[in-house]
Amino acid sequence: MARITASVYTSHVPAIGAAMDLGKTGEPYWQPLFKGYEFSKQWMKDNKPDVVFLVYNDHATAFSLDFIPTFAIGTAAEFQPADEGWGPRPVPVVKGHPELASHIAQSVIQQDFDLTIVNKMDVDHGLTVPLSLMCGQPQAWPCPVIPFAVNVVQYPVPSGQRCYNLGKAIRKAVESYDEDLNVHIWGTGGMSHQLQGPRAGLINKDFDNRFLDLLETDPEAAAAIPHIDYVREAGSEGIELVMWLIARGAMADAAGGPRPKVAHRFFHVPASNTAVGHLILENQ
Repeated sequence: MARITASVYTSHVPAIGAAMDLGKTGEPYWQPLFKGYEFSKQWMKDNKPDVVFLVYNDHATAFSLDFIPTFAIGTAAEFQPADEGWGPRPVPVVKGHPELASHIAQSVIQQDFDLTIVNKMDVDHGLTVPLSLMCGQPQAWPCPVIPFAVNVVQYPVPSGQRCYNLGKAIRKAVESYDEDLNVHIWGTGGMSHQLQGPRAGLINKDFDNRFLDLLETDPEAAAAIPHIDYVREAGSEGIELVMWLIARGAMADAAGGPRPKVAHRFFHVPASNTAVGHLILENQ
């Protein structure tokens, strides 16, 4: 059967992608951030998955305020990098895995989670920046990717608890797929940041590191964090962290297995106007 062997958590700040694309990773401002991902790039090579299930949020490229699904799964054979206003990022086309994606959609919907099935969409920095951080700048991404878009832009957005429970359903779906596949699940976005209003520029290192602690040792407590706490403590865009809970819910201990091993943890402030968090967990 297919199995989820690891989860990866990372911010997806668009300026990180621009720094890579423009050759600025060696500049003093960016060096500390990219150093924190050196381990991760090697880890990705040493633990290459057959498929990555990548949870992210769209930034008005595939969807708009006219139509924003709460949960949307990409079932296409490939996904083009989106033009976010200044041309697409110079990164490879994202190859999908239609068979596994369709199976997950069928299974998760039968577990009473409503998904929007998307057969054609472009993918923006929310998806491509994590790939760049973990894989560098290859000619082709090392494996197929299943995009899973979550609405954290237009309220009402899903609760952390619902996202955590959805992760459990995704794990069941993957394990019911009748092919021997090594699957990684990635949760992206965050950490604390606010882009507008009187609190624009807000970063809360204490909240972010407590959240990382809870992901490691008490994910149920992390899932119970209410929306208002994210907004108050982590800024209006801090709500993106609920997407990390989908990945965390897909780990073995959420279904009664052993606690995952922490392979790597990193935190850096700032990247543009955002706190960058990063965590790799491996199922035992």
